[in-house]
Amino acid sequence: MTEQDVPSVSLLIGESWRRTYSPIMGAETAARISDEDHTLQRIAAELTDTNKMSFVAERPDGSIAGYAMAKMNGAGDVMLDRLHIDQSEYGTGLTANILHAVFAAHSGIPSIALEVLEGNDRAMAFYRKHGSEVVDRRAASHGAEGHASLIMRKLLSRA
Repeated sequence: MTEQDVPSVSLLIGESWRRTYSPIMGAETAARISDEDHTLQRIAAELTDTNKMSFVAERPDGSIAGYAMAKMNGAGDVMLDRLHIDQSEYGTGLTANILHAVFAAHSGIPSIALEVLEGNDRAMAFYRKHGSEVVDRRAASHGAEGHASLIMRKLLSRA
């Protein structure tokens, strides 16, 4: 991902976040959280953070079709923080491709964790299909008070 991708990625995340989470937490809450967390400035700043790795999937015309971001904490644990795909790409295999690009970029790390808001059944089924298992349930992050999240973990190949 480059700085030139930031406006398209911000728009993609905002649309994906609202589409996914409005039915779960309400349109107003989903919009508020997205407006706070997915700003151009925040996404651009993440590109310079050495503990974060951002990925984009581009169409042949150069437009952004998908985005993912993984971050590493001080203990060396990796968390898939975001994975968003343009709705027109559902069913094309793009989501799996970008997920596997994240896995490949972190080879040698024992596992990758991710957080899925309870009620996001489509995402939970997708991550299970790709080898993640629920390891914990806790209060949701990202300002989604009153909701629970499932923490899922995928063991990675060491080779």
